[in-house]
Amino acid sequence: MEQTEVLFLEAVKASLKNEHVLWQKPLALDEWQRIFYLAESHHVLPMVYEAVFQCDAVQQSGQKELRELFQIYRRKTLNLVMLQTIKTQEYLDLLRFLRQKGIRVLTVKGIVCRELYPKPDYRLSGDEDILVEASQFRKCHKALLEFGMKPVKKGIDLDEEYEVSYGKQGSPLYIELHKELFSSESEAYGDFNRFFENPVKNQILIEKEGIEISTLNYTEHLFYLLCHAYKHFLHCGFGIRQVCDIVMYSNIWGERINWQLLLGWSREIHGDFFAAALFQIGRKYLVFDEKKACFPEEWRKIKVDESMLLRDILDSGVYGYESRERMHSSNLTLNEVDRQWHKKRGFTVLRTIFPPVKSMKREFTFLKTAPFLLPIAWILRILKYGKEVCGYKCKGVAGTLETGNRRIRLMKKYKIIK
Repeated sequence: MEQTEVLFLEAVKASLKNEHVLWQKPLALDEWQRIFYLAESHHVLPMVYEAVFQCDAVQQSGQKELRELFQIYRRKTLNLVMLQTIKTQEYLDLLRFLRQKGIRVLTVKGIVCRELYPKPDYRLSGDEDILVEASQFRKCHKALLEFGMKPVKKGIDLDEEYEVSYGKQGSPLYIELHKELFSSESEAYGDFNRFFENPVKNQILIEKEGIEISTLNYTEHLFYLLCHAYKHFLHCGFGIRQVCDIVMYSNIWGERINWQLLLGWSREIHGDFFAAALFQIGRKYLVFDEKKACFPEEWRKIKVDESMLLRDILDSGVYGYESRERMHSSNLTLNEVDRQWHKKRGFTVLRTIFPPVKSMKREFTFLKTAPFLLPIAWILRILKYGKEVCGYKCKGVAGTLETGNRRIRLMKKYKIIK
């Protein structure tokens, strides 16, 4: 790791402990710029800024450019925290409204994870995820419209979609309404839903400002956080914030987690070494406390080198969007996982260029009613890719293949595939 990456992780760790770093040695301006770049890329800027701004390395510096840099990031931090505070309050208002309509929803991630942090609204959320039973999906959709929210995409088919995203004019709040936690159309992870078949029956309640929030039970929620990170890893990656959520959830609720069941589920999806590596990252670089979490011996027996996964996490940004090569390589990694898990034959690169109709429907909705137009969709997809390659600093097909093959080797290392 670069020294700035080590310092970045130190700042994140200090934030999770509600402490400030004790750096005394002055840092160069470009080192601070790199730390803040990582903080923004991983959506943890408020946490990092709060942890570093009082240290001697900053306070004793007379460098004008450094003071100006910190002023910029102070304003950004205040704006982000203010927006997150507004989102939180508006989400609580939405939950009250849905309760009045007789609609019970399960909240996952988001506000449930934020409440685990010393300063909840310093942990940013892009949106709030709510899960309803399929029979309540349309009713909840109508209630969201009545609340003033509108689907982000036009022309959605509520019967076809497993999730719908909503925004509200003049509001920073975004909602993802789920009827299932993972797209059942995904050949790589669609069957993860089998672990969450009756979440309403097993739900627990937490409270925020007098509002009861229904959510997944402790074991299911931690497993969902692992599965969510895993899903993004199979695509193009995930960032340090997701690791923080897993660590904080484990530390606080570890006593109530069925670790044996969690291990069995992780093995079923070929994710036990992946999960063990995340806990190892949490222990070495963050605040994962095996004693607090009641982390059992059977998990500790899994010997794994976490360094390559940490490298991938740091390179990835919050959801693997740090480079076009990463984003485009997801088809390559997903196809290889699908090929091995389901013992399919076929040339992975060819399948990446010409995906089956099932995996093209979300991007090209006309395929839902006219699947025979798949060749047209392939052409449109290739043209779109070519336009992106020309419009961004991207290494094109060669860069995508290089990134995809490197990440496939990484998946082999953590025994996700052979």
